[in-house]
Amino acid sequence: MPTFTALTTLKGKAAAESLGEAMERLDPEPTGVGVFEVEDGSGLWEVGGYFTESPDEAALALLAAAFEAKPFVVSELPETDWVAHVRRELAPVEAGRFFVYGSHDADKLPEGRIPLLIEAAMAFGTGHHGTTLGCLRALDKLIETGFEADKVADIGCGTAVLAMAAARVWEGDILASDIDQVAVDVAEANLKANGMAGAVRCVEAAGFDHPDLQAVAPYDLIFANILKGPLVALAPEIAQNLRGGGHAILSGILNEQADEVESVYARNGFNTMDRSMIGEWTTLVLTKQGAN
Repeated sequence: MPTFTALTTLKGKAAAESLGEAMERLDPEPTGVGVFEVEDGSGLWEVGGYFTESPDEAALALLAAAFEAKPFVVSELPETDWVAHVRRELAPVEAGRFFVYGSHDADKLPEGRIPLLIEAAMAFGTGHHGTTLGCLRALDKLIETGFEADKVADIGCGTAVLAMAAARVWEGDILASDIDQVAVDVAEANLKANGMAGAVRCVEAAGFDHPDLQAVAPYDLIFANILKGPLVALAPEIAQNLRGGGHAILSGILNEQADEVESVYARNGFNTMDRSMIGEWTTLVLTKQGAN
């Protein structure tokens, strides 16, 4: 199936987001629209759409004029085996003691590292994204301090790479949850591929809204690698389900959002233990106030 792209640039985040929303109403409609800041200090934003049939170039020209954007550049992409392409492009990731790799790199596993097999076909949670990498590094640093956890929750688990990392280090009650059953199925498949079936309980849930999650609380460690909005909304639940002195590792936070997230959690009884940045993403390690 052919794929077409239509790309333009313009000044200002608000205008770019509005243009992106307008593109979603085109006919033929795009299968996806992205809005990204061009990180060169120019103040420009890129807006792009993907189409499975040739887009209406006249309509695109009208949109570009209406939003004072540059004319759209329309291109047809060649057929590509994207999984094979990703396998070639994604090198193994080292995060302290953890080594995240695809089966095509099984021969590169170094001695003394904890292996986590995540195939390239898994879109989020391969370890290459700054949020997942930040969480793995944060976990590694926590372990270095002598911290141990018997009860761990990975909320919004995706591939469950974080829950698996914890289960490689500690035995106990380790749960992974996601609002998407497909993600839960992927998590269970990853556990099986790593020879860890049963080491992590995977459930479909929004936040902590599942009897299995509630039965194990309070947790020693909670991962939440999601986005700023859900993280803010979950702050009271994370506080309720974490023991005093326990830790929360949070990511999916853009650097400019970190102060707000940190402030919300401070109001819910957390102190900041560590804060790190990888590219445009921040990872927070928080400690809940109070006795164990």
